[in-house]
Amino acid sequence: MTISRGDLTIDWLGYATVRIEDGDGTVVYLDPGRYGTLTGEWTPDTEGVGHPPARDYDARDGDLVLVTHDHHYDSDGIRRVAREDATVVVYDAVYPPGIDRDVEPLDDLPQDVVRVDEHTDRLFEDVIVRTIAAYNEPDGPHVDEQGEPYHPEGIGVGYHLTIGDTAVFWPGDSDVLPGHEELDVDAFLPSISGNFTMGRREAAELAAALDPDLVVPIHYNTFAGLEADSEVFALDVADRGIPVALDE
Repeated sequence: MTISRGDLTIDWLGYATVRIEDGDGTVVYLDPGRYGTLTGEWTPDTEGVGHPPARDYDARDGDLVLVTHDHHYDSDGIRRVAREDATVVVYDAVYPPGIDRDVEPLDDLPQDVVRVDEHTDRLFEDVIVRTIAAYNEPDGPHVDEQGEPYHPEGIGVGYHLTIGDTAVFWPGDSDVLPGHEELDVDAFLPSISGNFTMGRREAAELAAALDPDLVVPIHYNTFAGLEADSEVFALDVADRGIPVALDE
């Protein structure tokens, strides 16, 4: 299902992959690939959970591709979504040789690859890209058995995009952090999975603080550890007077 906000369209393709297109035809992808969501191989761990179906997706129409951190770097996914003349924006800490999956070095991608840090504010392909730090608080609930955050500070970023007259915010794999509520956001794309990132309650509270025109949750139900009750989340957000759409 394609979701619209003005002349902007948003499609959640599975896991953290989102396709955004503006009225002028500029196409942006967020964190494409992994878990078979773009190769047609994905199957749910639990029958009946809400999630986009797997498909053999090979559009290669993206002008701009954004990668938040190692967990979401999938070179095959990038090749499936990006034009050869696209720009691929990758957070500085992404290090393919240290990833325990079969991924290509960034230098092997045919596209122009640009590294960014936590303080980037730059124009790419008519899109203003602003990076926002993304991590789990060390004294918060999203830590492993040794008490270490699943996503320590410095591992990744989220992206705040200005596309035409619409501001889109994907926080990345993160808790709700100080400063999030101060952002100007028209379309909010939160993770609601809870075990490794903000959950549905925290995401709904942040949505209330941001007061966007539209909320589209992503990054949930791809596997058992990401399962979330999206319908309860949608009701919670709607009860706060904020439009919400489930792209399942």
